[in-house]
Amino acid sequence: MSLDEESIRNRIQRLKSLPTLPGIFEKITGLMESSDTAAEDVANLISCDQALSARVLRVVNSALYGFPGRISNVTHALIILGFDVVKGLVLSTSVFDMMLARGFYGLWEHSLGCATTAGVIARKTNTANPEEVSVAGLLHDIGKVIIRIELPEEASRIDELIGTRELSVYEAEEEVLGFNHATVGKWLSQKWNLPDKLSDPVTYHHSPALSRFAPRSTAIVHVADSIVRAMGFGCAGDNLVTQIDSNAWEMLEISDPILEEIIVEVDDKLENAEDFLSGFGS
Repeated sequence: MSLDEESIRNRIQRLKSLPTLPGIFEKITGLMESSDTAAEDVANLISCDQALSARVLRVVNSALYGFPGRISNVTHALIILGFDVVKGLVLSTSVFDMMLARGFYGLWEHSLGCATTAGVIARKTNTANPEEVSVAGLLHDIGKVIIRIELPEEASRIDELIGTRELSVYEAEEEVLGFNHATVGKWLSQKWNLPDKLSDPVTYHHSPALSRFAPRSTAIVHVADSIVRAMGFGCAGDNLVTQIDSNAWEMLEISDPILEEIIVEVDDKLENAEDFLSGFGS
């Protein structure tokens, strides 16, 4: 028997537990929506929170983006990566903080692994704005975090089903809640006014054919999710490797040699990611 979806949606949309939200994130969003805003204006706002700006720069200079040590300030990050990517990074670092505070280390690693893999796939398939695709990978499982925080009893039942019946997280959520983490991700994307290029991969990473506004990015995050699961980096909540949607695979035109290159590069980047993970909370 599922819960009352509307009441759960209202509860989740009212939540105030995400660090830096609604304060600095809403201020950043407001600035970015103004045509008169310069990169320095947004950078100055982010830099007012020293811990936040330090963590944004740590992500930018990690193996995730391939700019090791080359981006020294938030203004430079905004110029190189663009407003939407940095906005997503601000949100991502807040989500990472929340994962760390709650002890969701496996999901934290999985999210970073998916982001890294998505970025590699985007570059290997000549997809525009690979950094944006990486941010979508960082955020794709935000719904799982919110379910665990806001619905702890139901989350325990979901874990029990995964353990006793070997269901996927997605299937167990549907059985217990009547909806899943991708649905919660959609609600949050709407609440935060995320652009379609971020919200579509969050909403449809399990059903990429449904993406209307960012089908290629959604397909990449979908494939990246499966690859990083198969590589065993982090834990997405179950030990299953999801089947890759054939249409998504065909859209990306990943040949066997390209797939081999992707696996080799991702494996190398994930080794380097261990240092980033160990130091992120400091």
